[in-house]
Amino acid sequence: MKLLFELSGEHPDLPAMELECVGTVLDRRTQVAVAECPEPEAAGRLALTHVVMEYLGECEPTRAAFTELLRDRAITTEKPFVGRGKMIQGSRMDIERLDLERLIGSLIAGPVSLRDPVEEYRAVVSEDRCYFGRVIRKIDRGAFEARNPMRRPFFHPGVMMPRMARALVNISLVRPGEVVYDPFCGTGGILLEAREIGVRILGSDFDPAMVDGYRQNLPGSDVLIADATAVPVCDGALDSVVTDLPYGQSVRIHGESMDRLYDGSLAEIRRILRPGRRAVVVTHRDITPIAARHFTVLQEHEQRVHKSLTRRILVLG
Repeated sequence: MKLLFELSGEHPDLPAMELECVGTVLDRRTQVAVAECPEPEAAGRLALTHVVMEYLGECEPTRAAFTELLRDRAITTEKPFVGRGKMIQGSRMDIERLDLERLIGSLIAGPVSLRDPVEEYRAVVSEDRCYFGRVIRKIDRGAFEARNPMRRPFFHPGVMMPRMARALVNISLVRPGEVVYDPFCGTGGILLEAREIGVRILGSDFDPAMVDGYRQNLPGSDVLIADATAVPVCDGALDSVVTDLPYGQSVRIHGESMDRLYDGSLAEIRRILRPGRRAVVVTHRDITPIAARHFTVLQEHEQRVHKSLTRRILVLG
């Protein structure tokens, strides 16, 4: 099924990259993407998407072109519906948003209900295109806020927020029922998000205090006290790895230097990962040359967290 996605503006690339876990991206503009998705219900796992729609078409961003699109589709519904418009910053449309919504209401045959609609038809204008779809899902961002790290039984400063953790799990392309491993699991934030979408989880950490905290946050989950450069896991046993590598002097590590730790842990990740599968690794400085010794670097992204912290995200295969 061809779906239309209204994406978060939190990052220029990661929201579209995340869509690979549910389908093949066919087209993208700023905060918009179109993808072919064999299982539309899987879109519920996404974190950096706002709205998921059945794709109904696209056109040039003009009143005339959009009117022609709606007339060609000749949509009829017995359900009360509402028309909504979204103008992405930088888009070029020759009418205002409210006029766009009025066109939807007037050119779809059916009962309009602004107060209690059952269906929503949505036009999203981005750059040089106007996309049109029927809303099938809105991602519940409140559910991520409910899993804020400060609300967990055990909290440690500097952990990743749930939406980003979920997005990285999704970018790893792990599927429900498969196993994702985090060799620097800390308090378990990444694996908590993986468990929420039906993925089997395994964590390890060299710091016993972090492992104790992990057990409080994810009771009953498999976790080990282990050196990430010598993991007690068989070769090619795991479907994906997602981890936030340690950094800074406050982190307890096992190794003569940070570079040696990174090199040794990436070598282990390569050994335990199934052939053809992905690892997603977060660092706070450029370790691409180290990663390239063991993997093909498929993607590189940066995310500025605050003025003294920029995350570097490597997708490795």
